[in-house]
Amino acid sequence: MAIKKSELYSSLWKSCDKLRGGMDASQYKDYILVLLFVKYVSDKYAGEKYASIVIPKGGSFRDMVALKGKKDIGEGIDKIIAALAEANGLKGVIDVASFNNSDKLGKGKEMVDKLSELVGIFQDESIDFSKNKADGDDILGDAYEYLMRHFATESGKSKGQFYTPAEVSRVIAKVIGISQTKRQDRTIYDPTCGSGSLLLKAADETPQGITIYGQEKDLATTALAKMNMILHGNETAEIWQDNTLSTPYFKNDDGTLKTFDFAVANPPFSDKAWGDGFDPENDLYERFWGYGIPPAKNGDYAFLLHLIRSLKSKGKGAIILPHGVLFRGNAEAEIRKNIIRKGFIKGIIGLPANLFYGTGIPACIIVIDKENADSRKGIFMIDAGKGFVKDGNKNRLREQDIHKIVDVFNKQTEVPKYSRMVTVDEIERNEYNLNIPRYIDSQEVEDIQDIEAHLLGGIPERDIDDLGEYWGVCPTLKDALFTTSARDGYLKLKMLPDEIKQTIFSHPEFVSYIHEADAVFSEWQKVNAPTLEHAGIDTKPKVVVHDLSESILQSFSGIDLVDKYDVYQHLMTYWIETMQDDAYQIAADGWKAELSPVIEKKNEWDSDLLPKQLVIDQYFATEQSTIEQLEAERDAESLRMEEMEEEHCCEDGLLECVRTDKGKISKGNVQKRIKEIKGAIDADAAEELGVLEAYLKLMGAEADANKKIKDARKALDKQVIDRYKVLTEDEVKTMVVNDKWMAAISEDVKTEMERISQRLARRIKELAERYATPMPAMNATVDELEMKVNGHLEKMGFDF
Repeated sequence: MAIKKSELYSSLWKSCDKLRGGMDASQYKDYILVLLFVKYVSDKYAGEKYASIVIPKGGSFRDMVALKGKKDIGEGIDKIIAALAEANGLKGVIDVASFNNSDKLGKGKEMVDKLSELVGIFQDESIDFSKNKADGDDILGDAYEYLMRHFATESGKSKGQFYTPAEVSRVIAKVIGISQTKRQDRTIYDPTCGSGSLLLKAADETPQGITIYGQEKDLATTALAKMNMILHGNETAEIWQDNTLSTPYFKNDDGTLKTFDFAVANPPFSDKAWGDGFDPENDLYERFWGYGIPPAKNGDYAFLLHLIRSLKSKGKGAIILPHGVLFRGNAEAEIRKNIIRKGFIKGIIGLPANLFYGTGIPACIIVIDKENADSRKGIFMIDAGKGFVKDGNKNRLREQDIHKIVDVFNKQTEVPKYSRMVTVDEIERNEYNLNIPRYIDSQEVEDIQDIEAHLLGGIPERDIDDLGEYWGVCPTLKDALFTTSARDGYLKLKMLPDEIKQTIFSHPEFVSYIHEADAVFSEWQKVNAPTLEHAGIDTKPKVVVHDLSESILQSFSGIDLVDKYDVYQHLMTYWIETMQDDAYQIAADGWKAELSPVIEKKNEWDSDLLPKQLVIDQYFATEQSTIEQLEAERDAESLRMEEMEEEHCCEDGLLECVRTDKGKISKGNVQKRIKEIKGAIDADAAEELGVLEAYLKLMGAEADANKKIKDARKALDKQVIDRYKVLTEDEVKTMVVNDKWMAAISEDVKTEMERISQRLARRIKELAERYATPMPAMNATVDELEMKVNGHLEKMGFDF
């Protein structure tokens, strides 16, 4: 059975629960990630000759399992990790944290129980990487990324800086041009590599791979980076631990800084101790020569200048820095001017606030390109600060935000309120201030109130003209909605505000527009459904979603009113939530529709790949309809019972005496009460008897209906189970691709079209209601009401 990403993530995060309390996330990550590493390499390489990772005797995850419940489990795990580290040159990498630390893991039985449970979680079959045939899609690397993001979230302000959000890393990787690299001997460098996530995202963009170099100041974080490289298949990456600014490791034979084809960095923001350990005024590596010395208490430009100095003459790179580097004065202003004059800055991408762990301030990506520096006449700027989604207490770039940034930057497309090419001459006139709002006004247009319309009525034609994108698609719709008024520049609505939506939706041009959009989706489905059906074992899910998403982006790029990136996001959201797990299962096991119990639901079963409801809809619609009819009849009986309860369960009501302590009416109580009053001749008893017998009859009818429903469902379940056993691969493919995937994506796209149409109706209704009652009419109403109130007060004897 293939590993489901969602189950893998859940299991891994569950393992963290065993360590919470004794230490914070910045510490227990060292234990969890080491166990994940040992489990992965054991599953993948144990027993293999010439494997890139040697699994020595007494150094595998299986040896850890043998220690479960033993009093020396902590010491034993340390020995296993030491053996694995010794065999692979990983000392100081995977043996940083001790599993025999009683201060963090508890003493005696507490430690034994905690570590035994922890090993047991990693022993679960959902974390069996030996069965993962889709390893080219890096399911383990994605799991590592998932953990790192959560650890960074929980680590707090001062301890989460080891991780660059994957979404930002992907933007950087795609805008530095590394995808054009065809040779593995090309190089990429990160001087503050943290856990290595930024380097790896850049390396992912290279079709043939690339040679990786990184340096990191923190010892434990360096270990994370080295493990990360191995887990992502980059065992030869060279990661060094030391202070990059004072003691850069990567140098040429003559002592000068080694230069690289590409460089990326997410250094600590505004580092106040950047100059520790060396004299910037006499820098051995000439990083500040010709630019200026950064302020003693702010190292942002020190890291930028180090990155520039570390690039070859045609090198390209990008660095993440706080927005302040774009406009701060004094020494930084001088450095900024000198960098701009050299033409090194290709572009600046302004990011949303609160993206990064350890700080909530907004940051930017400064893209460096030395190759075309001499001829560069401008800097391409993007204000992407408004494109994000809330994710817990942080903001996160969505798939559509990433794609839009990358498309616009790489194509140098000028988009109003989003991006533009700013000439160096204009920047000079602004005294080399690069603050993005100086050049891009991304503020929403103010919704101005029209005083004359408030006084005299009518809807300002200016506001209606602002909806011109709709009138371009539906040229006669405007005339169907509005008519001229007595005053120039103002219009009147032809119908009541509540009729606006229906008028729009039923207009022939708008109906035609919706049909056109539907036809685009239908054509996209026609082209892509066969491709999906051809997927099978060893298909690469990431390739599948890339081709699928690029295709839908292209298909909707020519449809007016539609933001193609919104449609793209619908597909990507469905991929992440559902389709991704299906694709990995198919890549590992093929089109097998296997039934399994539903967790925490007794006697419930279903199929992850092919939900049983789809099989029922396809083959047992009649049986399902019969059950629905029985349920409708049962619900009618239940409704009549509720009506009787509402009428007779009040104080002194005829059903009040048969209710239980919990407020429910018991069949036994009803029968007992009927028996008690049988034979009574008074009218009250006869009335009560009639109500009780009627209610008892309804209870019987409801019970009979429930039994019929239960029997029908049981029979249907048997039929469905039998059907699953004989489903052909073609049948499974058709239902999964068309009835599950495409149906869900189609529904999402339709909601996007509805949102577009509702936006128009909502705006027109807003304008109509805003100016519906002119001020004179409002004053007249107030005067009329005032006269009525005064009249009532006079009748009450008040004199004023």
